[in-house]
Amino acid sequence: MIWSMTGYGQASGYYNEKKITVEIKSLNGKTTDVRMRLPSNYADKEVSIRKIVTSTSLRGKMELNISSSSEAGDEEYGLNMPLVQKYLTELSPLLDEKTDKSQLIASILRIPNVVKAQEGSLSEEEWNLVSELCSNAATAMNAFRAEEGKAMFDDFTSNVKTIEDLLVKIEPHEANRIERIKSRLETSLLEKKQKDAIDQNRYEQEIIFYLEKLDINEEKVRLTQHCKFFMEQLHSSDIQKGKKLGFIAQEMGREINTLGAKAQDPSIQQLVVRMKDELEKIKEQVANIV
Repeated sequence: MIWSMTGYGQASGYYNEKKITVEIKSLNGKTTDVRMRLPSNYADKEVSIRKIVTSTSLRGKMELNISSSSEAGDEEYGLNMPLVQKYLTELSPLLDEKTDKSQLIASILRIPNVVKAQEGSLSEEEWNLVSELCSNAATAMNAFRAEEGKAMFDDFTSNVKTIEDLLVKIEPHEANRIERIKSRLETSLLEKKQKDAIDQNRYEQEIIFYLEKLDINEEKVRLTQHCKFFMEQLHSSDIQKGKKLGFIAQEMGREINTLGAKAQDPSIQQLVVRMKDELEKIKEQVANIV
């Protein structure tokens, strides 16, 4: 099972004819980061709300918004007088004698936080409802993440299977690869008219040493093991596995790059390019896993 880091959850409830709504959105993030917008009378519960969300939602950049409104539309509103006075003091010198001061006041009243609903103290019953709604919204967000993860799981399985299939297709090209490299070296020596001038035994030793450096069996074995390990982690019960899969993908990339560097064969290099394409798809998706 895997979870996407992208998700959305919502939960609503009523307290004394007041509707309370909790919304949580999550995006990609290297760590757990929760940003909140709360009614002023919930401010002292910010730490508790944060714990509720982080205890169930694991990794990701999350935005939590709690809003409340009266179904009867009878909220009491008040003016933030210190803020009104501050704007009047700072803006009045900018007016000329012909400007109607009432227009300035009307403009100030449209500024955020100048007029706001009066919120009473948070009772224990209301807090119990809010904490339950936060938990429910987080659960809904995680269900969304899990559903997204199912599609990502299928994509990963397909990508890794393609890399494994391409790795198998390299083998038929290896038989003639060494002979082509030896032939190319001999042709190069003949062109430079140096073949008769060298020690044949030393030449053979150098050829063997050079070909050993171009051997790709170790890279093939390691890449096979990395693919197998990737799939094992993908099937593991641990939900928080994005970083581990990212590390494995990096190791897969190292082996694929070394294969391409050592290949010196156009057919094998074409297969390597296709492997890289599949690996890039894996890396893009891994960045969005919890």
